Order: sequence, then C-alpha cells, then structure tokens
Amino acid sequence: MENTTENVTEIKPKSKKKINWGAIVYWAMAIILIASIFTNGFNVKNFLFQTPTDEISGKAMKFINENLLTPETTASLVSASRVKDSGLYKITIKIKEQTFDSYVTGDNKLFFPEAMDIQKVADQAKAAQVETAKAAEIPQAANPDITLYVMSFCPYGNQAEDTIAPVIKLLNGKANIKLGYVIYSDYAKNSGAKWGDFCLDEAEKYCSMHGISEVNQDIREICVQKYAPEKLWNFVDLINKGSDPQTVEEKWEGFAKTAGIDVKEITACQKSEAGALLAQEVTMNQKYGIEGSPTLLINGVIYQGDRTTEGYKQAICKSFTTAPAECQTVLENTTGTAAGSCK
Repeated sequence: MENTTENVTEIKPKSKKKINWGAIVYWAMAIILIASIFTNGFNVKNFLFQTPTDEISGKAMKFINENLLTPETTASLVSASRVKDSGLYKITIKIKEQTFDSYVTGDNKLFFPEAMDIQKVADQAKAAQVETAKAAEIPQAANPDITLYVMSFCPYGNQAEDTIAPVIKLLNGKANIKLGYVIYSDYAKNSGAKWGDFCLDEAEKYCSMHGISEVNQDIREICVQKYAPEKLWNFVDLINKGSDPQTVEEKWEGFAKTAGIDVKEITACQKSEAGALLAQEVTMNQKYGIEGSPTLLINGVIYQGDRTTEGYKQAICKSFTTAPAECQTVLENTTGTAAGSCK
C-alpha cells in the first residue's frame, strides 16, 4: 500500500494590532479642553450635571418672599425654566394680580429682578433725549411771560424763590415774572388722611402736600399777586423766613402789614375768591404738565437748565426777542443751586 501525503496549508495566528495609547490620550485631553471652555473651566460636575429647575426656583422664591417683599405680600411661582446656553433660569412669579419675569444663576448666587430689552431701552432713551431737546427750545417774545410754580412751604420752592429774586430785581418791568402754585387733587384719599387736613374742599379738588395751611397761604399769595403785585415778593420773603405751616395762620397778618398790604382786602379775597383762583391754577397745572415745586415756565415751555441765579437770568434773557441791556449783568449766585423738588 503506497503512502499518500496530503498538502496541508499552515494557518498562522493573526498578529495583535498595536494600540496607539498616545493618540487616545491626546484626543481625550482635547475633548476635556473643549469642554472646559464651554463649562467655565474643568468643572466636570457643571458639565455633566445641571441643577434641577425646582431646586433653583424653590430657593429663588424663598429669597424673594423673605428679603424683597413685606410680610403681608407674598409672591407665588407661575413657572420656571432653564434658559438655553446662558447659565440662567427664568422664574415667572405672580404678586397680587401682576406677573413678573425674573432670572437667577444656576448656582443661586445672583438674582436679576427683570431683564431689559437692550434695543427697546436704547430707543426709549433716544426718544427722551429728543423730547428734552425740544423742551429746551424756549420761544422768544418781546415781553417774556415767566411763571415760577411752587408750593408756599416747599423748601425747594422757597429756595427757588430766593434764587430768582435778584433776576426779578434786575429785569424789573422788562419781563412779566410771577408766581404760580402747584395744586393737587384727591390728596387726602391717596394719603389716607381726612380731607380737611390737606384740602380746602370735601371734593378734594384743591389740596397741597404740606397741609391745609399751605393751601390757605397759596390763596393769600395769589390774592396779593392779584391786588398788590408790587408787594408780593417782599411778602413771600417775609413768610419764607419767618413762618412755617404750623405758625403761618397766626403770623401772616403781621408780615402783610410789614409789606404794606391791606389785610382786610386779602382776607376778603381769600373768603370769596379762593375756589375760582385755585381753579385757574389747576387749569394751568394741567395745561403745561406742572407736577412739582419748583417748576419754571418760560413763554409756555418748562425750563430744564441750571437752577441758579445766573442760570435763571440767562434763560429768561434768551427768551426776549431783543434782550435788554440789563442782561449783560452777571449775577452772583448767593443761594446755591435750587436742587430737589416737592412732588
């Protein structure tokens, strides 16, 4: 029997492929670096986990109710959501019948009461600048009409009266400079007081911030301006320096006599003409948008410039069609700037 040898192909095991650990480490580090850029450093926790919305909103509501609102007012949560790609959470809350959108950071460290629409705010600011520029354009007249609106016991109004007094003396007879009065309505209702504490009438059409004695003094000064205008500023100066809302009722007659004013005439005017005179003031307040003391109105336009003696003088002099020679005089400001307002 003849031996037969078969051809057998040798099968060699496949060689193991060498792993490039260097490349793996390189790309892993690259991924971590990229992640760090978008997660504020190598904060893997922030990258992998996000604070639950209910936890964020719960802490925010606790902060609002315990720190921003009075005990009798409570805010309730309407909704909460994460603002994509911002690190912020939007919290919509309800206080009484109004809803507000607020924002808080994911770590509960920063709270933003509201968000501003940048373009909208910029547009509003630009519009306000345009309106202010228009208001500053005071028209000219041969005999300018100037009214300083005050409350008789507003300290800022009194300061403005002192500030403008040298201008009145300088331009005596050249311009019609007079006083007007800021009259409120429904003031007692809004303040929770009795109408007689602040208002002349029960309907509360004629009220003032510093009480009924201020309303009465406003009326007396209006009456003096009507019947003895050349004596008004002396009377006002005496009142400002020597009385207040608590003492004016007992002192005004003495000051009126000192200023050479007929007390009986002013008393009669106060008794019979008060309503009509105050109604005229209210009409002018509404017509020109007078809301605070002091407000200087020049030829029907509210003056927006410096409230100094020289500032007032320059503004009034610019309102002349042809400025008088007195406008060349520079006035010293002895009272400071009449800053502040009663409104």
